[in-house]
This record gives sequence, C-alpha cells and structure tokens, in this order.
Amino acid sequence: MRELPRQLTADELAELFEGRTALVERLAEIEHPLERADEVIAVLSEAEKIEALNAHPAIGAKRLSARSAAEQGTYGDPAVLTELAYLNQVYEEKFGFRFVVFVAGRSKREVLEVLRDRIGREREEELDTGCRELVAIARDRWTRT
Repeated sequence: MRELPRQLTADELAELFEGRTALVERLAEIEHPLERADEVIAVLSEAEKIEALNAHPAIGAKRLSARSAAEQGTYGDPAVLTELAYLNQVYEEKFGFRFVVFVAGRSKREVLEVLRDRIGREREEELDTGCRELVAIARDRWTRT
C-alpha cells in the first residue's frame, strides 16, 4: 500500500476523482493534496462541489472507468440493478447531484441500502457526505495502486 503523495498533477488527480474539475485543479496546486482535500472542499462553492460529484459515474452504470468497474464489480442481481438505477434517478432529482459512495467491497445490495438511507437526508448533509465519500474513494484508489 502506498503512502499519500506530497504532490500530484492535475491528470493524476483527474484519474482518482473521475474528471478534471475545479476541485482537481485546486488540489494540483498544493502539497499533500489527498491529505488536504477536505479543507479544499470546504472552500469550494456549491456549484464546484456538485461538479466534482457529477464527474463520478453512477453506481450500477453501464459505462464505467476501469477503476470504477473494478470497485463496483460487474455482476449484480437484475432486480437490485433495476432498483439502483431507479433510486439513483430519484436521488439526483431530489438533490441535484450524483449519489457517490465508497463501495470498497460492498455488494450492490449493500450499496442499495445505503442509497435508500441517504435519500431521506437533507440536501446540505448529503452534499457534505457525498464530498467526504469522493475523497475517501480517491485516497483508497491512490493507496491501492
């Protein structure tokens, strides 16, 4: 397992965060970007936070980056996948941004339970949770490679 890096380029960060966003650009400018990601997110505008979340693929989506496909797995009960797709849509309509969760070994059924729970939250709480999950995913991706 690798330690968190002192410096990363925007391209390296874009791979970890699934896209080149304002968050990625700001992280590329500082030392210890993955350690300091939470403090950078804290000063982002709501629109920039949403941009970072929406760069991530939806859970259960058919088109995934190689990293997301490996994390989410390719198999899933068709009924669970259908419900995931439906609840992802409900979530995005309610909150205005994508559902992001640190999957790491969870089954799609377990992720579905998390999604059901999080749909009941308030928007501000969910925006914060999604951003924390986004950072957890990026850190995990770095340490695993």
